[in-house]
Amino acid sequence: MTSILLSIIIVNWNTRDLLEQCLLSIHENVQTFKRANVQTFVVDNGSTDGSPARVRDRFPWVCLIENSENLGFARANNQGVRASTGRYVLLLNSDTEAQPGAFETMVDFMQAHPHAGACGPRLLNSDGSLQPSCHPTLTPWREFWRLCFLEAMRRVATYDMAAWPTDAPREVEVIKGACLMLRRDALDEVGLLDERYFMYTEEMDLCYRLLQAGWELWWVPWADVTHYGEASSKQMAEEMYVQLYRSKAQFHHKFGGDDEAGHFRRLLGLAYAPRWAATAFGGLVVPSLASRARVFRRLLREVVGL
Repeated sequence: MTSILLSIIIVNWNTRDLLEQCLLSIHENVQTFKRANVQTFVVDNGSTDGSPARVRDRFPWVCLIENSENLGFARANNQGVRASTGRYVLLLNSDTEAQPGAFETMVDFMQAHPHAGACGPRLLNSDGSLQPSCHPTLTPWREFWRLCFLEAMRRVATYDMAAWPTDAPREVEVIKGACLMLRRDALDEVGLLDERYFMYTEEMDLCYRLLQAGWELWWVPWADVTHYGEASSKQMAEEMYVQLYRSKAQFHHKFGGDDEAGHFRRLLGLAYAPRWAATAFGGLVVPSLASRARVFRRLLREVVGL
């Protein structure tokens, strides 16, 4: 029996057409991946747009796992990881399109760097421009700095990726979960995604645990993947906006306890209270601002506790 070198895990929720495009790009990549078998899993989180039928009809080589409801990003990915057997595991968003050779390039890098617990490609927007694909681990102060638009003065919460050379890899702290290749041995050591996160921040949690365990994380810029961006979360934009910060508060509580989580919530309140006040007032004149004010108020109430 041929051993599996790479397992690709895609979580899908109502992104049928983008998922089809993603799977077609996987097929093209796998066609040139001659050295070992690659297995692909689609974990469908209760889609109602016909996604499972499309996968069954057009992609018989895909292992389809169907959930009757949306179990969240972390839990669904873990389903795929547990069912897979590859030496390397690639977590891949359904709204991505891998450019030729991307997977083989990333596997080659992992093979050549045995201390790498994970790596990520250069993510591109649909127009070919660079998309941020990694960032420092966010502390409460880094998050506050970013929310106060101070990154232009000094970068503390983001990387200046546009200035990075594209012919050399770079060690990073967090790799975006849109396309994240993981070493199975590293996952066996630190554990899978924390299923207490429904969506967002689960990849920062995993990357943080990998770093704590002594594994390296790398950005590999000669592997290109186009990421169309937030195709699932746009379907529930308000809920996902609040969920993003709920997950960040959860991260700080997990690794820093009540003190760090409280610090994060206070700084978040300082950053968002003026936003809410401005949009609430502006909504009296510009109706389109009223919906934004509602989201900010909900964030302050549900995450900050105001």
